[in-house]
Amino acid sequence: MITEKDVEHIGSLACIDLSPEETGLFAKQFNSILDYFRELDEVNTDGVEPTHHVIGLTNVFREDVAGESLTQEECIANAARKEKGFIKGPRIV
Repeated sequence: MITEKDVEHIGSLACIDLSPEETGLFAKQFNSILDYFRELDEVNTDGVEPTHHVIGLTNVFREDVAGESLTQEECIANAARKEKGFIKGPRIV
């Protein structure tokens, strides 16, 4: 069971400020969702073959064929910052 304290914790992890009304509402909604999953757990699936894709698609990807591409100069032409032929991005610490 999801408590209001659990919802407050989830909200803090997501950096979302929740009012007491929202906390109560979300706790109720989370529990409703979990109740539905409990119902699904009770469904008899004996004799049902497991599936991972119900319509049986196989290899929907295109062939990997090399085509025309831009030159390095064309690629970096509109870059705001360049260095030694490459796009220079911001420093991430």
